[in-house]
Amino acid sequence: MGLATGVRAAAPRATARVRRGGGRAQPRRDEPSPPRRDEPSQPRTSTASESESESAASASAPARPPHRRTHRWRRAVLAALITGAVVLPLSAATHAEIPAPAPATLAPLTATTLDEAYAANRANAAEASRMAAAHGDDARAAADRALAAPSRHVLHFDGRGSGRATEVFGDLAHADHIAVLVPGSDTSLDTYDRFHRAAAALHRQLTRTGPHTAVIAWLGYETPATISPTVTTTGRADQAAPHLRGFLRQLHGIAGRQATVSLLCHSYGSVVCARAATDLDATDLVLLGSPGTGADDAAALHTRARVWAARGSDDWVAEVPHVRTDLFGITVGFGTDPVSPAFGAQVFAAGDGGHSDYFTPGSVSLTNLARIVLGQTSEVTRA
Repeated sequence: MGLATGVRAAAPRATARVRRGGGRAQPRRDEPSPPRRDEPSQPRTSTASESESESAASASAPARPPHRRTHRWRRAVLAALITGAVVLPLSAATHAEIPAPAPATLAPLTATTLDEAYAANRANAAEASRMAAAHGDDARAAADRALAAPSRHVLHFDGRGSGRATEVFGDLAHADHIAVLVPGSDTSLDTYDRFHRAAAALHRQLTRTGPHTAVIAWLGYETPATISPTVTTTGRADQAAPHLRGFLRQLHGIAGRQATVSLLCHSYGSVVCARAATDLDATDLVLLGSPGTGADDAAALHTRARVWAARGSDDWVAEVPHVRTDLFGITVGFGTDPVSPAFGAQVFAAGDGGHSDYFTPGSVSLTNLARIVLGQTSEVTRA
């Protein structure tokens, strides 16, 4: 039942009792007939007592409920819906598991074993593509087949479930500056192409002025669905954080300690980066289109990295309430807005883009991201 329907159903019934007949409701004989609505009532002389009674009745019974009460009722309904979404299990239909091989067994990753790892993961992705095609999932088969192309440098691949992939753009072993992209909700192997395009756009931007750079698209965790209870809590981020910390340690073992590492964390990915921030070996931590981090301010992240934040003027995440509250033992929401002065990040300009536009070629956002990765912080335009 819609909200408007519920309001109408709750309205008081007419006090005049009527009965059907002759195409028009007829009043009972012992009750006076009310005037027709399309005809003016005939004036009559009222006594003082009658006038006083009518005035008192008008004052005590307003014609319609106050507007404020309607808003309060709607807020209560919405709160109940949100609470139900968090507390109650989802009943969405589950899809059959897509078959895929176990991840390839690799030697410890070093600068000298990179090509071996790339070849093994391409072969694994090709096998996953064949298995998905035999299963009848052509979309997943195509996504896996794309990652198996000879030009792709896949550092890690797991085609099972929603999938995991870590892809390298550039010469990782000799990079002076490395950017690691951490994606937000609804990113999986099935939607990986858009994540790939973002990383490729950043790498092209970087190589214009910094030839010794590399970009890594890190899909190293199971991202939440945008419309789901998990996207309002830190649960998935808590699971992902140890894997991100471990990957960055591995990364320094490949590229060397002299390389700078910038984490570019989009949407829910900013929650992942925040949960991993303590003792994180990174130069910069960038929060893009963030709903919040679960921390009250940048100092609470306990990181040595410079903390940056940006939001496009057309990003819908600005409408997300920046609150954090406990509901039935579950913490919902992520608290302080990262682009607010209260959070304390270095806020930079992101232009007029929307939630998915931070890596659009030629954009203000992409230009500033490249400057941060290259250490050209004095050239970053501030918001």
